[in-house]
Amino acid sequence: MRILVMGGTRFIGVALTQQLVAQGHEVVLFNRGNRPAPVAGVEQIKGDRTNPDQLTAQLQGQAFDAIFDNNGREQGDTQPLADLFQGRVEHFVYVSSAGVYQKGDQWPHFEGDAVDPKSRHKGKYETEAYLAAAGLPWTAVRPVYIYGPQNYNDIEAWFFDRIVRDRPIPIPGDGQTITQLGHVEDLAAAMVAILGNERAKGQIYNIAGDRFVTFNGLARACAAAAGKDPESVELVHFDPKAFDFGKRKAFPLRAQHFFADIHKAQADLDWSPRFDLITGLKDSFTQGYLASGRDQQETDFSLDDQILAAR
Repeated sequence: MRILVMGGTRFIGVALTQQLVAQGHEVVLFNRGNRPAPVAGVEQIKGDRTNPDQLTAQLQGQAFDAIFDNNGREQGDTQPLADLFQGRVEHFVYVSSAGVYQKGDQWPHFEGDAVDPKSRHKGKYETEAYLAAAGLPWTAVRPVYIYGPQNYNDIEAWFFDRIVRDRPIPIPGDGQTITQLGHVEDLAAAMVAILGNERAKGQIYNIAGDRFVTFNGLARACAAAAGKDPESVELVHFDPKAFDFGKRKAFPLRAQHFFADIHKAQADLDWSPRFDLITGLKDSFTQGYLASGRDQQETDFSLDDQILAAR
């Protein structure tokens, strides 16, 4: 297949491009051209997707069998692309987010659960709704928390920063809040498995790891991945409401239960996560955290110190 990947040079796009090329697909990237392609020889079309006229001018003469939209956040980001290739593409795969779900009393989230109209991810849901109404052969994936090498969201690296420096780890509440992570390579594998799969058209899939973990458990898993004794890590529990952090985040995850059921994706896509949590975190620690030299960088622990001083 000849496949267009929007972005393709950061995190999810890197893993996706590598897997698509490994399977023999011809991959074309559309991005601003600020970073090299993750695989030598992959064509890059330079352009700004936020400029619809420029996007149309750069892509209207192109033909693709499938499109992966990895970085559209709002409907306005994706609509010009979808309109341009209406009736001209076999599959349009959109990366949404499990953050669209409305918080409720029953867990885990299923794909049919209500969405939160006030969510900061509402643009993702609106884009899903647009793709469905447009009649495109579309599929959306809703990752929970994605981690792995080159993660530009401060998730696992936040824990590693404290673990490698033997600092206490501030945890909101009692640490028993349950969350869920999924490795970026597993997300990319699920996306690749959508191609050519008729069952996947018009469907939404939760994508994440197959186990849930508490905040305390995640801190200990990160310690194990970094080669430390998990029981030696000092966890300091705090009440977020007792502090005024302004707009800064004292913890990298939302302080609520947040996890989703992935059985639909496993059944329809013949896919399952390859990485368990410890193995995936080890991969992120060695291939991402240490490889980038972040363990040697100066880190701001001022919010930590504010929490620790109140003990």
